Amino acid sequence: MPTFENPAAHADEVQNALRALAHATRSIDDPRQIYSVLGSLTSSVASLSQSLHQLAAFHDGRSTRSGWSPESTPRARSAAYRVSWDLHRTGEMLRQVGEAIANAHEAEAMLAYHREFPEPSASHRSAADRGLSL
Repeated sequence: MPTFENPAAHADEVQNALRALAHATRSIDDPRQIYSVLGSLTSSVASLSQSLHQLAAFHDGRSTRSGWSPESTPRARSAAYRVSWDLHRTGEMLRQVGEAIANAHEAEAMLAYHREFPEPSASHRSAADRGLSL
């Protein structure tokens, strides 16, 4: 059962899951799965955006609950500011990416897939299909 308390381990799990997804989507055998995949990706990207904003908030100095803080030198403050800026910016970009995926998910819902099967050749037709009977 997940504990949701080890961000590094969960980030590794996400990396492996996304790698597996990238491998699985190289060829789509059943396009009916696309809708579900897009729904999951929409939610995943929203969670990733939230995670990045939360990591950035730590560097903003808003997360003092843990008792940890970077050293208080000009260089460290500058680095913390850069980390915060880049993470907030990336979190916002991902929010927009999530909206675009959600739009594609919505449009995918309008598609219905069917499989076309080839007509059997004359040599494979049964006697009943050829008009012969007993």
